[in-house]
Amino acid sequence: MTGAPATDRAGRALDAAIERRAGADAAFFAEHAARIATLCHAMAERFARGGRLIAIGSSPQDQSDVRHVAVEFVHPVIVGKRALPALGLVPAAGALAAQVELLAEADDIVIGFGADPAVAAAIAAARDRGCLTVAFAAVGAEWEAIPAGGDAFVGQELTETLYHLLWELVHVFFEHRGLLAGRTAGAVHDSGASAFLYPFLAEGEHDLDAVLEDVRRSVLMKADEIAALRERTLRESRAELVAAATALRAVLDGGGTVLAFGNGGSATDATDLVADLRSGLRPRRALDLTADSGILTALANDIGPDVLFARQVIAYGRPGDAVCALSTSGGSENIIAGLEEARRCGLVTVAMVGYDGGRIAAERLADHVVVTPSQHIPRIQEAQAIAYHALRELIELSGA
Repeated sequence: MTGAPATDRAGRALDAAIERRAGADAAFFAEHAARIATLCHAMAERFARGGRLIAIGSSPQDQSDVRHVAVEFVHPVIVGKRALPALGLVPAAGALAAQVELLAEADDIVIGFGADPAVAAAIAAARDRGCLTVAFAAVGAEWEAIPAGGDAFVGQELTETLYHLLWELVHVFFEHRGLLAGRTAGAVHDSGASAFLYPFLAEGEHDLDAVLEDVRRSVLMKADEIAALRERTLRESRAELVAAATALRAVLDGGGTVLAFGNGGSATDATDLVADLRSGLRPRRALDLTADSGILTALANDIGPDVLFARQVIAYGRPGDAVCALSTSGGSENIIAGLEEARRCGLVTVAMVGYDGGRIAAERLADHVVVTPSQHIPRIQEAQAIAYHALRELIELSGA
């Protein structure tokens, strides 16, 4: 994409991406906020009884959400929040319904992604076992929230925000132990460092309706926050996104491959980006460097976690390829090492980072750096999703 007309075209495409999402968060979460609060309470009760969250999905994009929601619950990113048992089931291990029948227990929560018949069959199996079932498509779950409009990218962004909110707000009810069936009420206590996020934590434990109302309002507040952050990310990184799309289009048209990587939730976003590149009207060459647990554990065990991606760039990267790194902090050592190795190999480098951009932005460790200016990890990841979805669209536009 060269010249002012092409740049203007890309700018209009980004404006259109923002416009398609205008009001989507507010409308979706206004419709479902009260039900989300009730669901968080029901989930907390099941966790309190020893239940687990089991995520299921079939398509590559849905499998990225399966992995993402599992890692969020098992590895809490807000200090002081407890790890909650969660696992993801995908078709590689067999039919989803058969896996649910084998593994699910009555107090578990089964959350389904996508409208695939295999997901519907697994949800039915979970209901037969007495599990609480949740879904984001019409697959027969007890609790369903279905994004409107039919735009797959927008729907995935709303879904990611929703399951992040479930993770964040289910913890509220652990602070009110007397509101959980089967739990003994604890003394009312100061919410301390969490007070600025959840001012209702210090209240008494006898009024469920009041806590549910506070959680409902928190859902709406967070929906407004992410809507503003998504728009800010696209507007402030407009030039970086356009330049990155131009560079990646040249790589892909030349027969090159995009190598994507990240840690934790960002690893699942790398998986989603690769799935998006490989699908659509024009599938593109892309590799997910987080996908092979054998390679990752071998490198981490024998050398150390800092080389997880650099060694794979050496193994897979070829002249004419590119890497896309995702990081909420902008300072993870293995992300930086992967970008540095890519540059040594002459690859195009793109990075999506949070906070103030960290070392990656400050030291320009990538050719193109897209910054999401936030200090809240779930919000960063949600805004990075719109950035790489927009990037995917701009890649095809850049050749128009």
